[in-house]
Amino acid sequence: MSADEVYSVEVDNLSLEFPLLKSSSDQIINLLKGKWSLVFSRNKFECLKDLSFKIKKGEVIGIIGPNGAGKSTLLRLLAGVYIPAEGQIKTNGKVALLAGVGAGFQGNLSGRENIYLSGSIYGISNKELKTLESSIIEFSEIGEFIDRPLRTYSSGMRARLAFSIASNLSPDILLIDEVIAVGDASFKTKSMDRIKEMVKGDATVIIISHSQSLLAMICDRIMCLHKGKIDCFTENSDDAIERYHLLSQQR
Repeated sequence: MSADEVYSVEVDNLSLEFPLLKSSSDQIINLLKGKWSLVFSRNKFECLKDLSFKIKKGEVIGIIGPNGAGKSTLLRLLAGVYIPAEGQIKTNGKVALLAGVGAGFQGNLSGRENIYLSGSIYGISNKELKTLESSIIEFSEIGEFIDRPLRTYSSGMRARLAFSIASNLSPDILLIDEVIAVGDASFKTKSMDRIKEMVKGDATVIIISHSQSLLAMICDRIMCLHKGKIDCFTENSDDAIERYHLLSQQR
């Protein structure tokens, strides 16, 4: 690494396992048959295996791969939602995760109240959120719905509010899991413009998207995952997308 390079993310030999839970009916049958080893067995599924990579400050990284490759799991590890079974993750700066349509929102709270709830999750004080509130509401285009319960929102409205909150908090590292796929064309364009602004301000963006044209347009590098491993991580978007199509056909 040269003297002027700063890494936002450093991952070293990262692995994660999930337990394979059998259905309750299978467990009862094994119990009645006296098959204790099957009842108490702890089989595990290794969803990510020995991942190592570095992402420089200000890079836009795309992540692609067939379903089940481990893309969303990787983002949650980077965000600290999951704890790795092995390996290390180092992040340099404030991290914000946008996953699903307003993940972490509470349906009975208003949009305005959810702004403060989400901000507290990201570690932002109410005083700072107060200064950001009008900008968040304006960018989200929610209008008068901001004081209505979130359960009355459409999926597009929830997505706009979620993106507006996360992007206005000015995170150093923004993790996006397919959120931009939701909403109308004008808001998608607006979201892309906001991401470009963040990158110019040295923010690091890591995005999962099925829109290959989008990733080719905005990403500095693209990582292709397959069965929990890095198949390729390249600046050549065509190569990464070609690998993705080839791996998808092999499933």
